[in-house]
Amino acid sequence: MNEAFDPFNLLILGIAIVIFWRLRNALGRRTGHERKPFDPFNAPDTNEGAGAETGNTGNVVTLPGAKTEEARLDQQLDDDEPPVWQGHAEDGTPLAEALATIAASDQSFQPTTFLEGGRMAYEMIVTAFDAGDRRTLKTLLSKEVLEAFETAINDRESNGSTIESNFVGIDNATIIDASVKSGNANVTVKIVSQLISATFDRDGNIIDGDPKKVREVTDIWTFMRELESNDPNWKLIATEAAN
Repeated sequence: MNEAFDPFNLLILGIAIVIFWRLRNALGRRTGHERKPFDPFNAPDTNEGAGAETGNTGNVVTLPGAKTEEARLDQQLDDDEPPVWQGHAEDGTPLAEALATIAASDQSFQPTTFLEGGRMAYEMIVTAFDAGDRRTLKTLLSKEVLEAFETAINDRESNGSTIESNFVGIDNATIIDASVKSGNANVTVKIVSQLISATFDRDGNIIDGDPKKVREVTDIWTFMRELESNDPNWKLIATEAAN
Protein backbone atom coordinates (compact mmCIF):
# COMPACT_ATOMS: atom_id res chain seq x y z
CA MET A 1 0.00 0.00 0.00
CA ASN A 2 2.76 2.45 0.94
CA GLU A 3 4.52 1.73 -2.36
CA ALA A 4 1.73 3.57 -4.22
CA PHE A 5 2.75 6.80 -2.41
CA ASP A 6 6.42 6.36 -3.12
CA PRO A 7 7.88 9.78 -4.04
CA PHE A 8 9.19 8.43 -7.37
CA ASN A 9 5.72 7.13 -8.39
CA LEU A 10 4.14 10.46 -7.41
CA LEU A 11 6.69 12.26 -9.60
CA ILE A 12 5.82 10.08 -12.64
CA LEU A 13 2.10 10.63 -12.06
CA GLY A 14 2.60 14.38 -11.85
CA ILE A 15 4.53 14.47 -15.13
CA ALA A 16 1.77 12.44 -16.86
CA ILE A 17 -0.92 14.88 -15.64
CA VAL A 18 1.06 17.87 -16.94
CA ILE A 19 1.56 16.27 -20.35
CA PHE A 20 -2.14 15.37 -20.62
CA TRP A 21 -3.18 18.94 -19.70
CA ARG A 22 -0.87 20.50 -22.29
CA LEU A 23 -2.06 18.15 -25.03
CA ARG A 24 -5.67 18.92 -24.15
CA ASN A 25 -5.06 22.64 -24.47
CA ALA A 26 -3.06 22.27 -27.68
CA LEU A 27 -5.46 19.93 -29.51
CA GLY A 28 -8.70 21.29 -28.13
CA ARG A 29 -11.87 19.51 -27.25
CA ARG A 30 -14.81 18.30 -29.34
CA THR A 31 -17.68 20.78 -29.31
CA GLY A 32 -20.07 18.98 -31.64
CA HIS A 33 -19.46 21.49 -34.47
CA GLU A 34 -16.42 19.86 -36.05
CA ARG A 35 -16.47 19.36 -39.87
CA LYS A 36 -17.50 15.81 -40.77
CA PRO A 37 -15.03 13.61 -42.65
CA PHE A 38 -15.46 13.79 -46.44
CA ASP A 39 -17.38 10.84 -47.89
CA PRO A 40 -16.97 10.60 -51.66
CA PHE A 41 -20.12 8.49 -51.91
CA ASN A 42 -22.23 11.04 -50.16
CA ALA A 43 -20.51 14.25 -51.11
CA PRO A 44 -22.67 17.35 -50.63
CA ASP A 45 -23.64 19.48 -53.63
CA THR A 46 -20.85 22.03 -54.06
CA ASN A 47 -23.40 24.65 -55.18
CA GLU A 48 -25.63 24.32 -52.10
CA GLY A 49 -25.32 27.40 -49.90
CA ALA A 50 -22.76 28.98 -52.22
CA GLY A 51 -24.81 32.17 -52.49
CA ALA A 52 -24.92 32.67 -48.74
CA GLU A 53 -21.19 32.16 -48.35
CA THR A 54 -20.35 34.63 -51.12
CA GLY A 55 -23.03 37.15 -50.29
CA ASN A 56 -24.94 36.21 -53.47
CA THR A 57 -28.54 35.36 -52.74
CA GLY A 58 -29.86 35.09 -56.30
CA ASN A 59 -27.06 33.51 -58.35
CA VAL A 60 -25.06 30.37 -57.72
CA VAL A 61 -21.33 30.80 -57.99
CA THR A 62 -19.78 27.81 -59.76
CA LEU A 63 -16.19 27.15 -58.90
CA PRO A 64 -13.78 26.65 -61.80
CA GLY A 65 -13.94 23.05 -62.97
CA ALA A 66 -17.17 22.28 -61.12
CA LYS A 67 -19.92 20.53 -63.11
CA THR A 68 -23.66 20.34 -62.73
CA GLU A 69 -25.20 16.91 -62.31
CA GLU A 70 -26.43 16.97 -65.92
CA ALA A 71 -22.97 17.87 -67.18
CA ARG A 72 -21.43 15.08 -65.10
CA LEU A 73 -23.84 12.55 -66.59
CA ASP A 74 -23.12 13.78 -70.12
CA GLN A 75 -19.39 13.51 -69.46
CA GLN A 76 -19.86 10.00 -68.09
CA LEU A 77 -21.68 8.95 -71.25
CA ASP A 78 -18.93 10.47 -73.38
CA ASP A 79 -16.29 8.58 -71.39
CA ASP A 80 -18.03 5.21 -71.72
CA GLU A 81 -16.22 2.79 -74.00
CA PRO A 82 -17.97 2.02 -77.31
CA PRO A 83 -19.41 -1.46 -77.86
CA VAL A 84 -16.75 -4.05 -78.61
CA TRP A 85 -18.28 -4.74 -82.03
CA GLN A 86 -18.29 -1.11 -83.14
CA GLY A 87 -16.49 -0.71 -86.45
CA HIS A 88 -16.80 -4.43 -87.19
CA ALA A 89 -20.55 -5.09 -87.22
CA GLU A 90 -23.88 -3.32 -87.40
CA ASP A 91 -25.90 -2.78 -84.25
CA GLY A 92 -28.42 -5.54 -83.59
CA THR A 93 -26.92 -8.01 -86.07
CA PRO A 94 -26.01 -11.60 -85.14
CA LEU A 95 -22.34 -10.73 -85.70
CA ALA A 96 -22.50 -7.85 -83.22
CA GLU A 97 -24.21 -10.05 -80.64
CA ALA A 98 -21.67 -12.83 -81.13
CA LEU A 99 -18.69 -10.49 -80.74
CA ALA A 100 -20.23 -9.06 -77.58
CA THR A 101 -20.77 -12.59 -76.23
CA ILE A 102 -17.15 -13.53 -76.86
CA ALA A 103 -15.92 -10.34 -75.19
CA ALA A 104 -18.14 -11.01 -72.17
CA SER A 105 -16.50 -14.42 -71.74
CA ASP A 106 -12.99 -13.27 -72.61
CA GLN A 107 -12.24 -9.76 -71.36
CA SER A 108 -9.02 -9.65 -73.37
CA PHE A 109 -10.90 -10.05 -76.67
CA GLN A 110 -10.94 -7.02 -78.94
CA PRO A 111 -11.87 -7.47 -82.62
CA THR A 112 -9.26 -4.97 -83.82
CA THR A 113 -6.49 -6.67 -81.85
CA PHE A 114 -7.79 -10.06 -82.99
CA LEU A 115 -7.55 -9.00 -86.64
CA GLU A 116 -3.98 -7.84 -86.13
CA GLY A 117 -3.10 -11.27 -84.77
CA GLY A 118 -5.07 -12.91 -87.58
CA ARG A 119 -3.05 -11.05 -90.17
CA MET A 120 0.22 -12.23 -88.63
CA ALA A 121 -1.06 -15.79 -88.29
CA TYR A 122 -2.18 -15.79 -91.93
CA GLU A 123 1.25 -14.77 -93.19
CA MET A 124 2.99 -17.29 -90.91
CA ILE A 125 0.72 -20.15 -91.99
CA VAL A 126 0.94 -19.40 -95.73
CA THR A 127 4.73 -19.04 -95.53
CA ALA A 128 5.13 -22.19 -93.40
CA PHE A 129 2.94 -24.25 -95.74
CA ASP A 130 4.91 -23.22 -98.82
CA ALA A 131 8.17 -24.02 -97.00
CA GLY A 132 6.88 -27.31 -95.59
CA ASP A 133 7.49 -26.05 -92.04
CA ARG A 134 5.40 -28.55 -90.06
CA ARG A 135 6.65 -27.33 -86.67
CA THR A 136 5.25 -23.82 -87.17
CA LEU A 137 2.00 -25.16 -88.59
CA LYS A 138 1.50 -27.42 -85.57
CA THR A 139 1.32 -24.42 -83.23
CA LEU A 140 -1.20 -22.54 -85.36
CA LEU A 141 -3.57 -25.18 -86.74
CA SER A 142 -6.19 -27.46 -85.27
CA LYS A 143 -5.55 -31.18 -85.52
CA GLU A 144 -7.89 -31.61 -88.51
CA VAL A 145 -6.47 -28.70 -90.50
CA LEU A 146 -2.91 -29.75 -89.65
CA GLU A 147 -3.57 -33.23 -91.04
CA ALA A 148 -4.91 -31.74 -94.30
CA PHE A 149 -1.93 -29.42 -94.66
CA GLU A 150 0.56 -32.20 -93.90
CA THR A 151 -1.10 -34.44 -96.49
CA ALA A 152 -0.66 -31.74 -99.13
CA ILE A 153 2.97 -31.20 -98.10
CA ASN A 154 3.69 -34.94 -98.18
CA ASP A 155 2.16 -35.26 -101.65
CA ARG A 156 4.20 -32.34 -102.88
CA GLU A 157 7.42 -33.76 -101.47
CA SER A 158 6.75 -37.25 -102.80
CA ASN A 159 6.23 -35.82 -106.29
CA GLY A 160 9.47 -33.89 -106.05
CA SER A 161 7.71 -30.57 -106.58
CA THR A 162 8.63 -27.35 -104.78
CA ILE A 163 7.00 -23.97 -104.17
CA GLU A 164 8.70 -20.64 -104.49
CA SER A 165 6.65 -17.88 -102.94
CA ASN A 166 6.87 -14.30 -101.79
CA PHE A 167 4.26 -12.90 -99.42
CA VAL A 168 3.63 -9.32 -100.59
CA GLY A 169 1.05 -8.25 -98.01
CA ILE A 170 -2.56 -8.21 -96.89
CA ASP A 171 -4.90 -5.70 -98.49
CA ASN A 172 -7.82 -6.29 -96.18
CA ALA A 173 -8.97 -8.48 -93.30
CA THR A 174 -12.60 -8.39 -92.17
CA ILE A 175 -14.56 -10.33 -89.58
CA ILE A 176 -17.59 -11.76 -91.39
CA ASP A 177 -18.94 -14.23 -88.83
CA ALA A 178 -18.59 -15.21 -85.18
CA SER A 179 -20.20 -17.59 -82.74
CA VAL A 180 -19.84 -19.32 -79.39
CA LYS A 181 -20.44 -23.06 -79.45
CA SER A 182 -19.80 -25.58 -76.69
CA GLY A 183 -17.53 -23.16 -74.85
CA ASN A 184 -15.51 -22.35 -77.98
CA ALA A 185 -15.30 -18.93 -79.60
CA ASN A 186 -15.24 -19.05 -83.41
CA VAL A 187 -14.37 -16.05 -85.55
CA THR A 188 -14.38 -16.17 -89.36
CA VAL A 189 -12.24 -13.70 -91.27
CA LYS A 190 -12.18 -12.78 -94.94
CA ILE A 191 -8.58 -12.08 -95.92
CA VAL A 192 -7.51 -10.49 -99.20
CA SER A 193 -3.78 -10.79 -99.80
CA GLN A 194 -1.17 -10.29 -102.48
CA LEU A 195 1.14 -13.23 -103.23
CA ILE A 196 3.80 -14.25 -105.70
CA SER A 197 3.81 -18.03 -105.95
CA ALA A 198 4.89 -20.70 -108.38
CA THR A 199 5.10 -24.48 -108.14
CA PHE A 200 7.90 -26.34 -109.91
CA ASP A 201 8.23 -30.03 -110.71
CA ARG A 202 11.35 -32.04 -109.95
CA ASP A 203 12.85 -30.91 -113.27
CA GLY A 204 12.33 -27.23 -112.52
CA ASN A 205 9.39 -26.73 -114.84
CA ILE A 206 6.55 -24.44 -113.73
CA ILE A 207 3.39 -26.44 -113.19
CA ASP A 208 1.35 -23.76 -111.39
CA GLY A 209 1.51 -20.03 -110.76
CA ASP A 210 3.96 -17.41 -112.00
CA PRO A 211 7.20 -16.49 -110.19
CA LYS A 212 7.05 -12.96 -111.61
CA LYS A 213 3.39 -12.10 -111.19
CA VAL A 214 1.59 -10.79 -108.14
CA ARG A 215 -1.83 -12.32 -107.76
CA GLU A 216 -4.70 -11.50 -105.44
CA VAL A 217 -5.87 -14.28 -103.17
CA THR A 218 -9.06 -14.22 -101.10
CA ASP A 219 -9.39 -16.72 -98.28
CA ILE A 220 -12.11 -17.36 -95.71
CA TRP A 221 -10.48 -18.63 -92.53
CA THR A 222 -12.10 -19.54 -89.22
CA PHE A 223 -10.16 -19.32 -85.96
CA MET A 224 -11.19 -20.94 -82.68
CA ARG A 225 -10.27 -20.57 -79.02
CA GLU A 226 -11.47 -22.47 -75.95
CA LEU A 227 -12.84 -19.73 -73.70
CA GLU A 228 -12.09 -21.54 -70.45
CA SER A 229 -8.57 -22.54 -71.48
CA ASN A 230 -5.51 -20.85 -70.02
CA ASP A 231 -4.05 -20.81 -73.52
CA PRO A 232 -4.85 -17.38 -75.01
CA ASN A 233 -3.94 -18.42 -78.55
CA TRP A 234 -6.38 -19.01 -81.40
CA LYS A 235 -6.03 -21.85 -83.89
CA LEU A 236 -7.13 -22.15 -87.49
CA ILE A 237 -9.95 -24.71 -87.72
CA ALA A 238 -11.30 -24.20 -91.24
CA THR A 239 -10.15 -22.74 -94.57
CA GLU A 240 -11.98 -21.88 -97.74
CA ALA A 241 -10.73 -20.24 -100.92
CA ALA A 242 -13.08 -17.54 -102.16
CA ASN A 243 -11.61 -17.33 -105.66
